[in-house]
Amino acid sequence: MRNETLGIIDDIKQAISLLRRHLDWDQAIRRLDWLNNKAEDPTLWNDASEAQKLMRERQQLDDSISAVKRIEQQLSDNVELIEMGEEEGDETIVTEAEAALKALQAEAAKKQVEAMLSGEADSNDTYLEVHSGAGGTESQDWANMLLRMYTRWAERSGYKVELLEIHDGEEAGIKSATLLVKGHNAYGWLKTESGVHRLVRISPYDSNARRHTSFSSIWVYPVVDDSIQIDINESDCRIDTYRSSGAGGQHVNTTDSAVRITHMPSGIVVQCQQERSQHKNRAKAWDMLRARLYEAELKKREEAANAEAASKTDIGWGHQIRSYVLQPYQLVKDLRTGVESTAPGDVLDGALNPFMEAALAHRVNGGDGVVEDIA
Repeated sequence: MRNETLGIIDDIKQAISLLRRHLDWDQAIRRLDWLNNKAEDPTLWNDASEAQKLMRERQQLDDSISAVKRIEQQLSDNVELIEMGEEEGDETIVTEAEAALKALQAEAAKKQVEAMLSGEADSNDTYLEVHSGAGGTESQDWANMLLRMYTRWAERSGYKVELLEIHDGEEAGIKSATLLVKGHNAYGWLKTESGVHRLVRISPYDSNARRHTSFSSIWVYPVVDDSIQIDINESDCRIDTYRSSGAGGQHVNTTDSAVRITHMPSGIVVQCQQERSQHKNRAKAWDMLRARLYEAELKKREEAANAEAASKTDIGWGHQIRSYVLQPYQLVKDLRTGVESTAPGDVLDGALNPFMEAALAHRVNGGDGVVEDIA
């Protein structure tokens, strides 16, 4: 068996061992058995809220245990195939099994990262806001590029994406936009993306072809489900209605269907223009406000782990978490973890997992310091 293959097998075995330890394997098996028995108890649904909580735990535990068992089985099967192929001199079988092991190695690594997604709201759907910084058309175009980047990442990751609101720039790009990303662990994956993102490029809007630096910010907060109670005093809120902007047809652009809610004590502002009905947009905006207030509370709890809210920083120099340089060279660099990519085109097309995985590990392990930025 080739040394490279032996290394891949060792990586997968190590990942399995770490996943088992994270789950506390024997305890997890016992807990799942108990939850399965509980699910058959007809009195369980006498308390619907508690029942939903237990069923969510059961599903997540079952998914985690099943994933480890499947990785173990596939590892065993492919090792046997390689050994059989080598004995019979069948290089085709060996090559196919080695390719399967490489794919399994990547999956096991991803499961290790997902094991870090054990925060209170990590498994929830999430909202993602994009805001352009100072700089007019340049930063608004960059905000639009970021909106596309996260949409592509979500689609490539199997998540469902809804555009809740968008404010177009005067000449190009967007001033702001809000996405709703739906799927398991959507918030857990995206939460480390909150912050300021810096772009360096030759401006397509500069007739002298000079290099420009632009800033835009990302703000991520989890969707709050019905089991989480968030009390809001409506007298603390100002509600404004306005005409929707952007694509959407004649009706969307000619009626005051969009809704903006400002929470006075916190200064949090949410807005929605997705629906044609002002009533529906209002309901969605209230949901978004509840989510923002909940996320603010989560941030307070995580301050010890350096979870700094993006909206509390200026969208400019000294606050960026990642830089994207397109000219005179090509490089994307995360300033918290030092992770780099020399293929910014791929990153802007949604290849964000290496950055997210490193940021999650950095957050969980309490990494310190700031990496030096690139020129």
